[in-house]
Amino acid sequence: MGKLDKFVQVGRVAFIANGADSGKVCAIAEIVDQNRVLIDGPCTGVRRQVCDMKRLHLTGFHLPLPHSSRTAVVRRKWLAAKLDERWTGTSWAKKLEARRLRASMTDFDRFKCARAKQIRNRIVSVAMGSLRKTSSPKLRKPNKKRHLRKA
Repeated sequence: MGKLDKFVQVGRVAFIANGADSGKVCAIAEIVDQNRVLIDGPCTGVRRQVCDMKRLHLTGFHLPLPHSSRTAVVRRKWLAAKLDERWTGTSWAKKLEARRLRASMTDFDRFKCARAKQIRNRIVSVAMGSLRKTSSPKLRKPNKKRHLRKA
């Protein structure tokens, strides 16, 4: 998906960046003017309301909605497209979930995470060291003492 594939249009799914419904996903039901749209998110808990475009981030998803669709129509199309499953599968939603989990970590959870990273990094460095020893001389680290003597 390129940069110019996400247009403000009826049926475009958007992520609400700030405000009372921040972090939720909705669909554009109608375009009011160049700065405001009517949004509706019956499956995500977003009530039907006029929203400023500055609060929205457009996603790559689009629902085939007619203009000024009622909430029932939006819900039916949303469920038919299985949009909740498709949204949770995106890297955007996964990043948001990871950020939420990290923010809710306790001090002990942060300690366990740091300790797990140390163990993982040690395993990787040992494996790289053994690969480096068995590989060609070009991939090996230069001997610092020999390197200094040549200079």
